[in-house]
Amino acid sequence: MSTGPPRQTVVHRFVAIGDSTTEGVGDPVDPRRPESSPLRGWADRLAERLAALNPGLTYANLAVRGRKAREIREEQLAPALALGPDLVAMTGGLNDLVRPRFDLDLVLGELDAMQCAVVAAGGTVLTFTLPDLSAFVPTARPVRGRLAAYNAGLHTLAARHGTVLADVAAHPVAADPRLWAPDRLHPNPEGHARLADAAAEALALPEAGAGWTTGLAPPSPVRLPTVLARETVWTVRFLAPWVGRRLRGTSSGDGRTAKRPALELVHPGP
Repeated sequence: MSTGPPRQTVVHRFVAIGDSTTEGVGDPVDPRRPESSPLRGWADRLAERLAALNPGLTYANLAVRGRKAREIREEQLAPALALGPDLVAMTGGLNDLVRPRFDLDLVLGELDAMQCAVVAAGGTVLTFTLPDLSAFVPTARPVRGRLAAYNAGLHTLAARHGTVLADVAAHPVAADPRLWAPDRLHPNPEGHARLADAAAEALALPEAGAGWTTGLAPPSPVRLPTVLARETVWTVRFLAPWVGRRLRGTSSGDGRTAKRPALELVHPGP
């Protein structure tokens, strides 16, 4: 499901900006070495689909994990616009949303400014709503109200700017834990593939459809000891380091730069 009028599929320069999801965290090129492998992600997957329709398409990805909405605008927007993109994919706001102090108006104001700038430069904006993961992510439960208000704000911005909005949150499958990486913060490879399919449908690309919304088969029952062991591993391996970074005022993106800062030719993918 997407909002907005029918879309133009001709794209010459595609630029992605945002945070870890757009960087591709959770979707390593080599799953055997996830910590050292380059990242793929939904934006790379979408670029490959666009290249199959638009020979000669070039693509840049300026997204960096951990970035908040203001940082995305200050660090990535101007370099993105300097590349003269036809299409700009952007994600932002999740890293703000999970902070103790969250100002919805300020976050939506940053997103509004970015979308306005892209449209003023002659580009089209693509973005997503965020699914509610509180069923299997304990830390997401206190921010469910924030998330709903954030998603409502994205719909308002889409109507204002003609943004292509893939309404991922409207489909229950988006919150299926089997589409999320072990850290429960980022989609896994299948989750990224479904995001790329959602974007393709929102852009009305040929042969794109709503197949990405299909639910997975019912999960097999899991015994309580297995559940407890899994929760313990997640707490030690992912939640504790995340809390530690919050307490120290650091970010997973500290010292990192964009993985694909310049426009490069894309080879068509499947």
